[in-house]
Amino acid sequence: MSDPSHSHDAAAGHDDHDVAGHIKTYVGVFIALLVGTIITVSLYYVHFESMAVTITIALFIASIKAFLVAGYFMHLLTEKKMIYSVLAVTAIFFFALGALTIWGSSDLPRDSVTKALYNP
Repeated sequence: MSDPSHSHDAAAGHDDHDVAGHIKTYVGVFIALLVGTIITVSLYYVHFESMAVTITIALFIASIKAFLVAGYFMHLLTEKKMIYSVLAVTAIFFFALGALTIWGSSDLPRDSVTKALYNP
């Protein structure tokens, strides 16, 4: 028979200190995501001199928030090397295709006229 002084959670390897640590981590990540969202919304009212700066700042904040969600809520920080390998290959292809798009945007046919997508 089992010892009644041990709870079911302790037998499963989850003591109160371990659960409290996880809750503290999740609350910290939640607060960081909330602060990131507040910063994103507040930066909407700040007008930067170029669209490239605006997009760079927005992507930087979104990348941090995506890392927090993927790393902690999806538990990718504790996964095996295979997950990181697939993620690294995905990131490499993402940046490579972005670079090809930017590089190819100036490669237009002769006598063609470009149209601005954004007019401030």
